[in-house]
Amino acid sequence: MENTRLSNHFTLEEFINSKKYPDNKPSLQVVASLTYGCLMLLEPAREAIGSPIIVNSGFRNPRVNALVGGVAGSQHLVGQAADIRPKNPAKFQLLVAFLKAHALTDQLLTGRGWLHISWAPFRPPRHDVRIGYYK
Repeated sequence: MENTRLSNHFTLEEFINSKKYPDNKPSLQVVASLTYGCLMLLEPAREAIGSPIIVNSGFRNPRVNALVGGVAGSQHLVGQAADIRPKNPAKFQLLVAFLKAHALTDQLLTGRGWLHISWAPFRPPRHDVRIGYYK
């Protein structure tokens, strides 16, 4: 699975971390949702900030979600969220500004140097933006 491309710059492996969590196996529906997020939000964000984007966490099965302290009902469980950061930390505010303004952002929660972004391929996005959510 390591070379399974979701888009030009993102691979499935980045979103599932199977080296650390070998049982974190996504369904085809999850892969489709991850692909949507990459194509519609993450690739445009990468282009807008002119820097690679690092995926800290993507899809999580229920066990992995519990291990990392994820909330019940997390969009990570269905491949509709990622915790990310720009490779170049100086581009963080630019990344936040781009995603905050993007029409397809479902939820944007920021932390110190990283952010949670979610997308909603099957319903209108909520555009729930909370800057400084993670202290």
